[in-house]
Amino acid sequence: MELPLDHFRLIGVSPSATSEEILRAFQLRLDKTPDEGFTYEVLTQRSELLRLTADKLTDPESRREYENLLLNGSSGLEFSSNREVAGLILLWESGSPKEAFKIAKKALQPPQTPALGSSRESDLTLLAALTARDSAIQEQKLRSYSNAADFLSEGIQLLQRMGKLVDIRKDLEEDLLSLLPYRILDLLSRDLNDQDSHKKGLSMLENLIIKRGGLEGNNKSEYGNYLNQQEFEAFFQQIKPYLTVQEQIDLFLELQKRGSLEAGFLAFISLTAIGFSRRKPEKLFEARRMLKKLNLSGLDSMPLVGCLDLLLADIDQASARFSSSSDENLRDWLNNYPGNKLEAICIFCKNWLENDVLVGYRDIESKEVDLDSWFENIEIQEFIEKLEKKSTKTLFKSSLQNQTIKKDSSIKNTEEFDSQLDNFDERGLPWPGGIKKEYDNLYTSENEIKDEILKNKPVEFYKYLIEKVAELKFSFGEFLKDKELVNLSPYFIYLYVFLTLFAFGIGIGLLRNNFKKSIQNEPEVVKPLIAVDKKSKVFNKEIIQESKNKSTNELNPFKNIQASNNSVSVEELTKASPSLEEIRNLINVWLLSKSNYLAGKNEVNLTKIVRNGLIERTIEERKGDIKKGIYKEIDSRIRKISLESQTSSRIVVLVELDYLERIIKNSGEFVNETSLTPLKVKYILGFSKKSWKLVDFVSGL
Repeated sequence: MELPLDHFRLIGVSPSATSEEILRAFQLRLDKTPDEGFTYEVLTQRSELLRLTADKLTDPESRREYENLLLNGSSGLEFSSNREVAGLILLWESGSPKEAFKIAKKALQPPQTPALGSSRESDLTLLAALTARDSAIQEQKLRSYSNAADFLSEGIQLLQRMGKLVDIRKDLEEDLLSLLPYRILDLLSRDLNDQDSHKKGLSMLENLIIKRGGLEGNNKSEYGNYLNQQEFEAFFQQIKPYLTVQEQIDLFLELQKRGSLEAGFLAFISLTAIGFSRRKPEKLFEARRMLKKLNLSGLDSMPLVGCLDLLLADIDQASARFSSSSDENLRDWLNNYPGNKLEAICIFCKNWLENDVLVGYRDIESKEVDLDSWFENIEIQEFIEKLEKKSTKTLFKSSLQNQTIKKDSSIKNTEEFDSQLDNFDERGLPWPGGIKKEYDNLYTSENEIKDEILKNKPVEFYKYLIEKVAELKFSFGEFLKDKELVNLSPYFIYLYVFLTLFAFGIGIGLLRNNFKKSIQNEPEVVKPLIAVDKKSKVFNKEIIQESKNKSTNELNPFKNIQASNNSVSVEELTKASPSLEEIRNLINVWLLSKSNYLAGKNEVNLTKIVRNGLIERTIEERKGDIKKGIYKEIDSRIRKISLESQTSSRIVVLVELDYLERIIKNSGEFVNETSLTPLKVKYILGFSKKSWKLVDFVSGL
């Protein structure tokens, strides 16, 4: 057998070494005999080969002849069959483990397979294992981690086939496991044209994270002994820039399905990145929806959702989100910002995109964010316009598209028709003189309100009309259910509605004067404060009903709520035009019941006065607290309530609360306290199924 080895390398000296240096190296090699478990026979042959080499190189004539052979192109040394294993050991010791492994592996395969149980088989197997490990180490130093893993895998397979050296095989397996992160880095960092390597690396990365129990490392897996959470996070930050944004989205969504909350948050970040960088606002909608479903402990999601609202041109909602942030420092910064609040929100959003969102992707160039270019983009503008049109589209269109209605679905369709009537604008009613026209006349001057109209149309009169229209809607809805008119053509229904409302309007006009006189004879109880917004031309009505004789105790917001032993008496609010005091009581019932539920004292059962969607959100919040092992003690007291807008189907009130929230562990340990005085909240009520219900609220206006 010829080995890629010369006498100088065999003994471990340079070609220019003197005889004294050669003899000294020879003695050192003899004294440093491998102790890994080779047989005495092969070690003896090794010593004999070293002695022959030393004799040859220290004899001037023999050395001169050998050097001439090297100059003439001679390479390699021939070894007899009984000495080839010893020669392989010397080749390994000379710093060529890869060559020694390949030859030893070949020598263990047919037709060269040594006799079973022979010393040759034992020495070759041990040498193959040792050279496989040293070859892997050598490749690691060159950062060729995939090649290093290949050497370890081949060594493990060989030992499994030979059925020997179990302990060394386990060492090789542990080395292979510890090499996995580096293999993944090697495969993913290659050029994207090498798709096979990239896909292999991506698959290995996903399997690694799954075996660890998600990004959080919840499972005590085989990787736990050498790759702790801190080391894994450092590795993942290094690997992330080699993945495209879509690859990260797919990876994180898959991990989220398996229960990784951290992956869900990273999926939200990646969706935001692709939405902003590729000008795909629909991805921002998806990201916002995902963030709202996450329940990450300690995450203040309000500013992040606010940034998405800003990018979707919903300025009011964005401002409300930031004001609802639990980060006191952020709120202080916003409140004390020298410019306007919108400018501050834009700066926050810009920094967030630059530093947290648009970084760490192979196919997204990190650069300065330009929000102006985002809003100037034609596709973005068209998308936002479509959203606005979609949000203002009436429900009558859906009725026109469903002209064939089955009898067995008459009740359902009647309810749909009721909801359509909820959106009817009473200002368009054909009352004598046209009330819509008189509303429009209020804006003939931007700075003044016509006193004449206010005198002729008191607020009580408008309330009366609203109440009567609501009653008409109830009676008409019941009439539809009794007569099953919903099975007729929609055009007939619309004609009937118009004629009914027209007749009712005329009747109201005839009764107007008598009603007006009765109102004028009554003492004035409430003085409406009506202001006109010059830009939007929307009425902002604020009716303050605070009696001068009320004592401090009488201002308790819970005075009209029947509560005992943490239970709340819930009554429907069926009056078509409820007073502010009645609305206050409804909100108080909601606040008290929600407070008791989040404190774990009772169930929340407010379907009579609260929409199911709002109740479900409260239940989800409590479930999240239960998982965290906490409960909340909330004290909310209404300081002030004012009416912002009111129609027959929708009421919006502005409320100022004294708000105190304490978070306490189930063990009784105090965690945190939040106090907001005042907390401004906008409550929205809707008229459905003959009663008013709380639909939604927006905090921090």
